[in-house]
Amino acid sequence: VQLQASGGGLVQAGGSLRLSCVASGNFFRITDMGWYRQAPGKQRELVARIPSGGGSNYAESVKGRFTISRDNAKNTIYLQMNNLKPEDTAVYYCNANLLTTGLLRRDYWGQGTQVTVSS
Repeated sequence: VQLQASGGGLVQAGGSLRLSCVASGNFFRITDMGWYRQAPGKQRELVARIPSGGGSNYAESVKGRFTISRDNAKNTIYLQMNNLKPEDTAVYYCNANLLTTGLLRRDYWGQGTQVTVSS
């Protein structure tokens, strides 16, 4: 199983970016997926998460600015980030919790994509 994240880059404060993450490989079903981020010198933190059945949860710091969405048919999630702030600068990681073909629950991480917001 692989998670391929894309869409990061350099943007000015107030700008927008859209991240994508595609899950590929041999598995039974994805249960939930999400985005985390890690800034230099800080611990990795949850940004947003979306289960397969719908609904979502967000970090307080991004509520009202970020929107997570999911395309189950494509095994893809997106993170629309608007009104970006310099404190959003971090490496963003995609995460998926899924059931393997043997119905074992496993956790996978993507390689990370850099988001840099200049002031």
